[in-house]
Amino acid sequence: MIIDLLTSHASVRSYTDEPISKETVRELIAAGQHAASSHFVQAYSVIHLTDETLRKAVGEASKNPHQFNGAGAAFVFCTDFTRLASAAALHGRTIDYSHTEAMLVGAVDVALFAQNVAIAAESKGYGICYIGGVRNNPEEISRLLQLPEGTVPMFGMTIGVPAVRNEVKPRLPIDAVLHENMYDTEKYGTLLPQYDSAMHEYYGARSTNRKQAGWTEQMADFLEHPQRPYMKEFLRSQGFNLD
Repeated sequence: MIIDLLTSHASVRSYTDEPISKETVRELIAAGQHAASSHFVQAYSVIHLTDETLRKAVGEASKNPHQFNGAGAAFVFCTDFTRLASAAALHGRTIDYSHTEAMLVGAVDVALFAQNVAIAAESKGYGICYIGGVRNNPEEISRLLQLPEGTVPMFGMTIGVPAVRNEVKPRLPIDAVLHENMYDTEKYGTLLPQYDSAMHEYYGARSTNRKQAGWTEQMADFLEHPQRPYMKEFLRSQGFNLD
């Protein structure tokens, strides 16, 4: 069942050396294209890294060389308004994608597209891992991939035959994310400590990288200070003023 496939997802960080054919890649990307898209703008593109030197360079720039170099296939997913500008130019017109809503549309579009690719890959027995580290060095990765103004590298993804399959992490309790009619903050005082207990148990029992940690403390550590503050200026350099 599709629900069983979705609920069995775990990121894969170690792959066999089995390659993925270009025909399979095209099949997965075609499945990705059938994701929903706001106003059908399809504001995304994906770079398939087949050149080994380029793949290594992107891996180093993203600070994830093991992930990029060890997978059967590696990709960089981009929010893309360059193609939309070309579409408008066919009619002698220009578009304005500098505003915040356009960036939101592009971010949602590329995320939905990529998740369809991920699910398609997992349905064929592959493993996948998203790599937000692409945003560790967006200027260098944009240079390496020759991304034009209007196109932004959002995240990477590796796909391959898993050498090791990790245990599935417990997710937040359903009631922590599902609200009925109105947002309810009162339940977090009970549900979040329960989730911390579940995560402590998971981290202590998993087969690799065991540790003692709860979810709430990790989130406090992660979000206490702004992450990648340079992204605002980088987005502006690519034409997204976020007005």
